[in-house]
Amino acid sequence: MHSSHNLTMIVKSIKTRKITQQDNDIFPILDRFLPRLKERSILAVTSKIVAICEGRTLAMKNVDKDKLIKQEADYYIPRQKSKHSIVLTITHNTLIASAGIDESNGNGSYVLWPVNPQKTANQIRQYLVKRFSVKEVGVIITDSKTTPLRRGTTGFTLAHSGFSALTNYIDQPDIFGRALKMTQANIADGLGAAAVLMMGEGSEQTPLAVIEDIPFVKFQQRNPTKKELNELRIPLQEDLYALLLTSAQWYPRNT
Repeated sequence: MHSSHNLTMIVKSIKTRKITQQDNDIFPILDRFLPRLKERSILAVTSKIVAICEGRTLAMKNVDKDKLIKQEADYYIPRQKSKHSIVLTITHNTLIASAGIDESNGNGSYVLWPVNPQKTANQIRQYLVKRFSVKEVGVIITDSKTTPLRRGTTGFTLAHSGFSALTNYIDQPDIFGRALKMTQANIADGLGAAAVLMMGEGSEQTPLAVIEDIPFVKFQQRNPTKKELNELRIPLQEDLYALLLTSAQWYPRNT
């Protein structure tokens, strides 16, 4: 828990050149465009440039998008069942349209999600520690999604490293002394939302952001453990919205 009464978080987006299919390594991009990072800062990287550098793009003219979605999703509902003709999916334990496959800023290609965003977040954190001689530094890989019953997209975090993703308020008193029973703050997704808001969703060309002055973040000089990553995920049957989620007919991934 933090004790400061007035907190200020600083989020600075970073402009880069256009990242295209000619790029096959994210680290030269970071070498060129990152400013010096301070201790206790977090670097946000859009999943899109990670995926592009991994070669996770396919020319639209050569691909059946629905087939691609069904390969990438863990579960899906066919577009024929959607009023908006969208394939709804559960991918990486996230409720998202089209398995996260995006057409924007892809230059005629579909951009998929990274193969292993957690591994990339870990690697980038280790690179930052070495390059800037810092101990407490975090990384988030971000994307955006819609929220049921709310118009517009908001950012979230696909993977994180170097800090605790959840702050547990359970058994902590509220302002009137009543013990909280269920509340956990998702620090990773909150930071992802702030970073994506600053990076933008269109032609801004700012796929990186640095977050500073974040005393509420509990830094860890390591990658998250498997146990910590599992704590972030809620099994479908145990989710607060299980009644809604399980009433739909989900189809498992095409293999």
